[in-house]
Amino acid sequence: MAKLAGVSEATVSRVLNNVGPIKEETRERVLQAAKELGYVPNALAQQFARRRSGNIGVILPFVPKVHLFSTYYFSEILSGIGESAKRFGYDLLLIFREPDGARDYVKLFRTQKIDACVMLGSQDVPEERAALAELKREGYPFCLVNQRFEGEGFDTVDADHVTGSMEAVRHLLEQGKRSIAFVNGPEQYSSSGDRLEGYRAALAEAGIPFRQELVYAGNYSRKSGYELSADMAGPIRTGTIDAVFAANDRMAIGLMNGLREAGLEPGLHYSLVGYDDSDGSRIVSPRLSTVAVPFYEMGRLAAARLLDAEQREQAEPAPPGTLPVSFVQRETS
Repeated sequence: MAKLAGVSEATVSRVLNNVGPIKEETRERVLQAAKELGYVPNALAQQFARRRSGNIGVILPFVPKVHLFSTYYFSEILSGIGESAKRFGYDLLLIFREPDGARDYVKLFRTQKIDACVMLGSQDVPEERAALAELKREGYPFCLVNQRFEGEGFDTVDADHVTGSMEAVRHLLEQGKRSIAFVNGPEQYSSSGDRLEGYRAALAEAGIPFRQELVYAGNYSRKSGYELSADMAGPIRTGTIDAVFAANDRMAIGLMNGLREAGLEPGLHYSLVGYDDSDGSRIVSPRLSTVAVPFYEMGRLAAARLLDAEQREQAEPAPPGTLPVSFVQRETS
């Protein structure tokens, strides 16, 4: 091929592996020679020569009895990651993180299983901070999605959950609601803190005191929302609660189902707003008001940032890591 193109073997290698600056005329000659000879690069051999796996890892929480991939949040983010991986010629390697297992993320890189890694469902606990700090210290490329670790400086793609929560609560306030309960997720997630901050800020903006007794704790599952309905049915009947803002749609739908069994209907006896704009929010009856979050774009952006850096494509500046959200009004409010 080098002889046909009139260049050195080193130049052929640089063109085929897209390494270093090459004159366009030279590149065209090499590619034309490859076409004439019917050359097809062996991807496995290329990866071995570069000491790369060709995989982008996606680390997910292992949750027993939960169908993770049917969950809107994870399926959307994974689809976005997959879109970028395909565009850059990478495969996805899914790695499940056991709740109490060792977080030896560095080993995945040292054993050449992955070239970069996207973290989903990370919790702000000491073990996770230590494992991520080790990755950063060793210089391995990784990106968190929908989770921040304050003070660490980890690469993160997030959404503006403070503003999203403020918009949800403002909407309820505009409907004349004044006793708005908040169903939040675990505090180990930065998005839970963001949503609580937005809830408090919207109340303060309207001159309404924050009341801790109106804040309920779930775990982002539909079951946790359903179980909270037993505690909230009485206050809704007496008017102590006239609206509910839930930190995700799954908890909102679980709550709605439980309250319906108690004879309470959203939009009639109380107003309800969820968060995520999941498929479920559009098909329940009545349809759920919610906050749309660009999970697909978050996954796509996280993977693209890593793979752009891997291939040193710096033609365009990296986009901001915090994406906008938007309120969607439907029948429950």
